[in-house]
Amino acid sequence: MRRVQDTLGLSRHTLTGLIAHEFVRPERGPRNEMRFSFQDLVLLRTAFELRRARVPPRTILQALTNLRDDLPSELPLTGLRITAAGAHVVVRDAGLPRDAVTGQLLMDFEMVAADDGGMAVLSGRSDALVDPGAQAARMHLEHGDALEAEDRHAAMQAYRQAIALDASLLPAYVSLGAMLCEDGACADAAAVFEQALSNGVADAYLHFNHAIALEDTGQPTAAMESYQAALLLDPQFADAHFNLARLLQEAGNVQGALRHWSAYRRIQRDLER
Repeated sequence: MRRVQDTLGLSRHTLTGLIAHEFVRPERGPRNEMRFSFQDLVLLRTAFELRRARVPPRTILQALTNLRDDLPSELPLTGLRITAAGAHVVVRDAGLPRDAVTGQLLMDFEMVAADDGGMAVLSGRSDALVDPGAQAARMHLEHGDALEAEDRHAAMQAYRQAIALDASLLPAYVSLGAMLCEDGACADAAAVFEQALSNGVADAYLHFNHAIALEDTGQPTAAMESYQAALLLDPQFADAHFNLARLLQEAGNVQGALRHWSAYRRIQRDLER
């Protein structure tokens, strides 16, 4: 789920809502992690574009339903292009662009393309300037992702190289910190997250992971501050409310704990509707 959030720019609240409504149906991996299909990723990207373009909810539901039923399970070799164009959802495979709801032909749009077994979202602009350092950092990030399962040390080195080239690359910090904590080096993970924060990276999930690392190193007060920072950026972050409520309860702040327990339950109810 973390990688999908980072890749597509979706908030955790939006992603969990789409899962709850079964517009995407990720499977569970051997460690109970969510595994998204290509079809899931296309639908999630489309949902984000529609939301940002302020497409009417009824149109969003119809377009997502049609796409969910019609998309291929694997990306065609020619690439599949999808975006929101005004109030329309535009789809193109090997043919001409069409409206996902009506089937009418429309204009050009962004492209979702295969990239060494992954997915890349391209703007379609040939005149866009590319920062070579940022591009190299992305390559190290992708290399680290590919290495995690087979060579954890090499994966962490790749993430460190990505950070050295692009100090604002959030997914590299998050992945490196998560791996360090998984290996029992939560103090090192906390330092990685603090490095990101000192470099001006602001993200609710970053603060959340920082809080977990601080908890694991026996710093509950600092962890509560980090959970609060996460909630300032994303008030709908249910897990942050849950963890903060637990720590407040352990610290004897019953009133504060109840406030965050209530927020957690409200968010969960909203997702289940």
